[in-house]
Amino acid sequence: MQFSTKTLPQADFDSVKQVKPAVASLVALATDCLILGYSKADLNKKTLGSLMLELDAALGGSVARAKLAGDLSGKEASQCLLRAEANWSKAGVKAKRVLLVGLGDPSPKEGLSLQSYAKLAKATLKTLSGGAIESAAWFVPSFGANADAVVKQVRLTAQLAGEQTYRFGVRQPAMKFKAVEHVDPFQELLFVTCKDTAKAVQLAVQQGEALVEGMNLAKDLGNLPPNVCTPTYLAKTAQGLMKKTKLKVELLTKKQMEALGMGSFLSVAQGSETPPQFIIMRHNGGKASEAPTVLVGKGITFDTGGISLKPGEAMDEMKYDMCGAASVVGTMLSAALLGLKQNVIGVIPTCENMPSGKATRPGDIVKSMSGQTIEILNTDAEGRLILCDALTYVERFKPKAVIDIATLTGACVIALGAVHSGMFSDDSHLLADLTQAGHDSLDTVWRMPLDAAYQEQLKSNFADMANIGGRPAGSVTAACFLKRFTEKYPWAHLDIAGTAWKGGAAKGSTGRPVPLLVNYLLAQS
Repeated sequence: MQFSTKTLPQADFDSVKQVKPAVASLVALATDCLILGYSKADLNKKTLGSLMLELDAALGGSVARAKLAGDLSGKEASQCLLRAEANWSKAGVKAKRVLLVGLGDPSPKEGLSLQSYAKLAKATLKTLSGGAIESAAWFVPSFGANADAVVKQVRLTAQLAGEQTYRFGVRQPAMKFKAVEHVDPFQELLFVTCKDTAKAVQLAVQQGEALVEGMNLAKDLGNLPPNVCTPTYLAKTAQGLMKKTKLKVELLTKKQMEALGMGSFLSVAQGSETPPQFIIMRHNGGKASEAPTVLVGKGITFDTGGISLKPGEAMDEMKYDMCGAASVVGTMLSAALLGLKQNVIGVIPTCENMPSGKATRPGDIVKSMSGQTIEILNTDAEGRLILCDALTYVERFKPKAVIDIATLTGACVIALGAVHSGMFSDDSHLLADLTQAGHDSLDTVWRMPLDAAYQEQLKSNFADMANIGGRPAGSVTAACFLKRFTEKYPWAHLDIAGTAWKGGAAKGSTGRPVPLLVNYLLAQS
């Protein structure tokens, strides 16, 4: 998807505050589809509002005819597509289509809420996608955005456009004998605005474009089959980003992991013939003395459950158990493309969880990098076993905040479904910032409890802790397990088991929570 901007001359606006453009300048844009918003106030019972009258005159009465036919209601997110008529070209109209989008009754001062805007943006992009339209011009001020909302709305539009047009196999090696089918023709979106908001729109488009690149990479990694997307493939993908960005990538060898005492992580990897990888990605955009934000992603590239073998049904979806790692790789790409003026480090422990004669058994006790011992009661609770050593490792960075991202528990899916990712933290600033970032990106989170009382469920008669606490509050006790390794820095845990991918006919990676993480980092800048 390609995004660009165009600024109309200030003379083309009757009033900067009202942002009322000369319709002639808009319809003269050479595009497959011009997108304009209109409110219910623009539809009087007897006549049309001044802007719609001007548009109607330019389009040879097309607007009035649509109103007479009942196609214009002004209802929020309603769509009315006007196709070029013979008299359009004579009036200097170059747009092949004009899409009129209903705004409802937006506040004159505040414009549309982000939720309302998202609703109409999704409806608009659905109309543009999948047909003959290859390019569109989106007039930003006509959607009622005030100066503070422009960046969020345009960035969100780019994100939603990227989601709408994503097709697996376009960027990665095709998995089918035939070429990728049903590639969406709609691939160019131009944002048109006035001088006063031009810089904000240009910034938002750059941010949205970088966000989409990161989100697409995360989707591609998640969707690849596990015989392709192995821990080694993840590592090479991360290293490959150094060629087109300023990211620095380091890999720890198995011997280095052993020397560091990562007994918990390595206990998960020992059942597989595929070697584990420990990936460290650095975006050094801030001062050398600046404490970094650290993102830690769970990278189980395939999870059989180990000796505690999963049921066969839908086990193929366990290729998505590395979506936390994929989201970190994608977010690091976005951070580098944006040139964020801050230090961000991505840490990815990645391996397979396989059953074999070498695999860890239920009842085994392992020693973590922190020195704490863990009784493994269930080898299918492996994500926390690789994350805990990574969370200990990142202490050396003296981070200002650490966020781990993991498809950690089925219990979180039962609790929150596919709407919100579970968010666990005791840090009020992290909670507030992540909640806001989720709101701004539609990649929402829901705070879950982390009370000390839940720690009782992790008691072991033989080790410092057990790796599971039973069925009750399974997502909470998993987070409580991780909390034991995060006492030296502000920390939040995101359980994305319900939001990282979709099953059924729509099976595929969602790219979440890349939008959330990118919005969070942007806010920190």
